[in-house]
Amino acid sequence: MTSLPRTAARLLLGATMVGAGVLHLTTQRQEFRAQVPDWFPVDEDLTVVGSGVAEIVLGAAFVALPRKKRLIGGLLAAFFVVIFPGNVAQYLEGTDAFGLDTDTKRLARLFFQPLLVLWALFGGGWTRRDLRG
Repeated sequence: MTSLPRTAARLLLGATMVGAGVLHLTTQRQEFRAQVPDWFPVDEDLTVVGSGVAEIVLGAAFVALPRKKRLIGGLLAAFFVVIFPGNVAQYLEGTDAFGLDTDTKRLARLFFQPLLVLWALFGGGWTRRDLRG
């Protein structure tokens, strides 16, 4: 059985991911390109487009496919883990983007990534209570 808070978390995260994905492909493309680490072996623009498409697909699926919420929540959590090194690189390289123009702001952002992972797992029904039955 799905709780109202879990459903709200799923819908809000899904909608947020669709919005972020659209921004990857449109008005914020340059900002996202600035966040691709220098060492990443794929073209910046291709990385931004690919991650934007992934965000749109995962977000839309999280909203539209509630029966697959565990799978999609797990995939979203994995996505947040996979992109975390880019956030670390932004801090280490001192890259300014999205108002993160100081080391303090860039460092603070790193602590939000685990919260996104937990949000995806909660919205997907991955808590201990859900796993028991």
